[in-house]
Amino acid sequence: MSITEPGGPEPEVDADNLQQGLFSHLLELRARLLKSVAAVVLVLVALVPFANRLYAELAAPLVARLPQGAHLIATEVTSPFITPLKLAFYTALFICMPVILYQLWAFVSPGLYKHEKRLARPLLIAAMALFYVGCAFAYFLVLPAAFRFLTAVTPEGVEMMTDITHYLDFVMLMFFAFGLCFEVPVAVVVLAAVGVVDLDKLRSARRYAIVGAFAIAALITPPDITSMMMLGIPMCLLYELGIMAVRWLVKPGSLRTDVR
Repeated sequence: MSITEPGGPEPEVDADNLQQGLFSHLLELRARLLKSVAAVVLVLVALVPFANRLYAELAAPLVARLPQGAHLIATEVTSPFITPLKLAFYTALFICMPVILYQLWAFVSPGLYKHEKRLARPLLIAAMALFYVGCAFAYFLVLPAAFRFLTAVTPEGVEMMTDITHYLDFVMLMFFAFGLCFEVPVAVVVLAAVGVVDLDKLRSARRYAIVGAFAIAALITPPDITSMMMLGIPMCLLYELGIMAVRWLVKPGSLRTDVR
């Protein structure tokens, strides 16, 4: 076995081994993607018979607050079939998200250091849980308040009858927006872990975080003060939760090289 002299030429990288390693990683990625897709398809097939019932549950916050005689309408020929099917797909994706995240974690975790794994595990679990909490918060609290406001300000002589596809798009947008906004603690911990901010900077930036939270709430929520407050206040509380999480999880020098 030859030893490279100091200052001599670098040893050549074995191209065959490098290609085989890359190919094996691609095969593993494909296998995990197929498992994720298979899980979504299986759940979707199970949900398709209940698609109309799922849509009825999704529309309940609006239907319960529509004026007497008003109802949802379908303005396109295929909407009564396609829209509940789209909701079934979104629901299957929502249910299978833990499986998808597990497959992603199983693929990337072998390349992480020990301290990175210790931090990434709780962050992944917290991110998934907070997203679900944000969606539930939007469905049970924000949407009823928003629809109560919107039906109350409908001009006289205008009958409120919303298209089922537009309603689904609106609610999915609200779910996604609230789910992302509830990720504030995770974002704060990640920024602190990579060294962008520290605990003192986070504490001193509270006033800016409050202003930013209410600015985001004003952009995302329907145009009523109740919905804006119902998003702005939780985001401020979640920012404080993120500061507490940084104090507990992120230690000085936690990004130093560690063994895998």
